[in-house]
Amino acid sequence: MLFLALESSTDAGSVALWRDGVVREAFCPAGQPSSATLLPLAATLLAEAGATFAELDAIAYAAGPGSFTGLRVACGLAQGLAVAHERPVLGIGTLDVIAAAVDAPRVAVCLDARMNEVYAGLFEDGEAVSAIGVHAPEAVPLPPGEGWVAAGNALAAYPALHARMGGACRSLLPEIAPTAAMLARLAAPRLQRGEGIDPALAAPVYVRDKVALTVAERVAQGGRA
Repeated sequence: MLFLALESSTDAGSVALWRDGVVREAFCPAGQPSSATLLPLAATLLAEAGATFAELDAIAYAAGPGSFTGLRVACGLAQGLAVAHERPVLGIGTLDVIAAAVDAPRVAVCLDARMNEVYAGLFEDGEAVSAIGVHAPEAVPLPPGEGWVAAGNALAAYPALHARMGGACRSLLPEIAPTAAMLARLAAPRLQRGEGIDPALAAPVYVRDKVALTVAERVAQGGRA
């Protein structure tokens, strides 16, 4: 099986090419938008593998939550490639990708949602055991029981969250980020089971509707009007 995995939920976008269990990955250059770099990276990976877009069996993408613009970039590119070559697509949750990158059975994922909010979800043995929600850093639900590891960039972004989760988890991993390579590893068995869908049905998972603070809200938080 040959497929692309597209990840641009955060500022660190990446692309991976899966070919029969072998994964090649490339990251978007720092400071450059994924909208300008994701497709060229994908084309380069395919060229290096001696393959073309027409040979792909499917395209996987990180569905969210995450950066609204980034989610639209990955989903839109997946749709465009899939429609052009009549291939299925598969969306994988961004928090699922982060959880899978942690070598622990119980993972509390905390992804920075900006605007002083956090996307949070609990995973046990790779399966979500709570609904993914958006919360203030000091109000993120604590995981029940023991043995939890907290992961995700929100732990570094919000000291209140770091302190809160530090008291409930055995370790904190703020450096763990979603990557296209891990996305590909999650997508492979699902694509092999035929879970890909028509690209027309693909859509980002935003979790929240609000995309920016009002002027009054920014001022109240100490920002500029």
